[in-house]
Amino acid sequence: MVRAAEDEQNMNPGAGDEGATNNDNKCSVSDLDTVKEKFAKLLLGEDMSGGGKGVSSAQALSNAITNLAAAVFGEQSRLEPMPPERKARWRKEMDWLLSVTDHIVEFVPSKQNTNGVNMEIMVTRQRSDLHMNIPALRKLDAMLIECLDNFQGEHEFTYASKDDNEAKSQRKREEDKWWLPTPKVPTDGLSESTKKWLQFQKDAVHQVLKAALAINAQILMEMEVPESYTETLPKNGRASLGDYIYKSITVEHFDPDHFLSSMDLTIDHKIVDLKNRIEASVVIWKRKMSAKDGRSSWGSGVSLEKREQFGDRAETILLILKQRYPGIPQSILEISKIEHNRDVGLAILESYSRILESLAHKVLSRIEDVQHADALTQNPSLGDMKTNSLKDSVKILTSGKFPDAVEEIES
Repeated sequence: MVRAAEDEQNMNPGAGDEGATNNDNKCSVSDLDTVKEKFAKLLLGEDMSGGGKGVSSAQALSNAITNLAAAVFGEQSRLEPMPPERKARWRKEMDWLLSVTDHIVEFVPSKQNTNGVNMEIMVTRQRSDLHMNIPALRKLDAMLIECLDNFQGEHEFTYASKDDNEAKSQRKREEDKWWLPTPKVPTDGLSESTKKWLQFQKDAVHQVLKAALAINAQILMEMEVPESYTETLPKNGRASLGDYIYKSITVEHFDPDHFLSSMDLTIDHKIVDLKNRIEASVVIWKRKMSAKDGRSSWGSGVSLEKREQFGDRAETILLILKQRYPGIPQSILEISKIEHNRDVGLAILESYSRILESLAHKVLSRIEDVQHADALTQNPSLGDMKTNSLKDSVKILTSGKFPDAVEEIES
């Protein structure tokens, strides 16, 4: 979504006009005031009393990016281009917030020739994780904006008005989201060319979603597990998982797909509950394997090899859940990590990738709404079934790792 802003001054034939100059100056003063206000809030940690009781810089930046995304994309419920003013605001204010990463550096060796003598000195450059991921996230950002821009004009489908009785009688793909507009397609369905074009847009957004998921998962893994979280954990993984889930994960021949098919994952609450239990067990098993806690109460007859195997299985389940249900709320561990994280770079990467993941999921869902409406014209009985094909369209990996984000962007 963050792309190079259009050069409006080059398009202004009256650049030398006094009135135009005054307008430019007013815009500059307005921008300066906005920058002052935003960075004052960041420096104060959102504690406007100045009493020093605010959040950390990392948390303040994370909140700023999240709040900006909510303000800009909160009303993006249709497949249509963003209004120019909201698009301009997003690009401009994200550039301001991301400018912080230009000053997060690390020392690296560099060769220098002085008077014919080769010397190795230490120089600074942008931290490697930021140097790699910020451009990738900017590209994903631009791809999503471009996808929305592609829906400019007529594409054989429209959205029903609130007074459309015919639309009200149709069953939505996601019935619980009653506030979303209902797409309408011709009575004989979409043309083949439009279907192919719509599928192409869906595939492009799908790539963005997978790449954003990969980056966000990697950043969350790099964040430290807060002590306040580990203090709430039970003594062993079995107590966290419960007997049934523990036995299902620790069987001799483990199949993650079979395991998930045996679980009740019909609502978000149950998915998040399973995720919370599994994440807690993974942290417990890792603590035992690293032998950080030498208390006898953490002792167990389970070997380190078995714990490592169980941990790998649990992490595979977590990866599948994250890919199959990208729109579910964050887990207790994820929220705890974000709240206690003090690394500004990680905070920016996590929040940026998270909001891109959320937007990609939203756009993908809206495309599937149109495809579902088209399918109803061919088979009206589909209206009697509550479907959500998004979770089935995401490629499930059982390797225990997310795909490489750069490969996902370039593929």
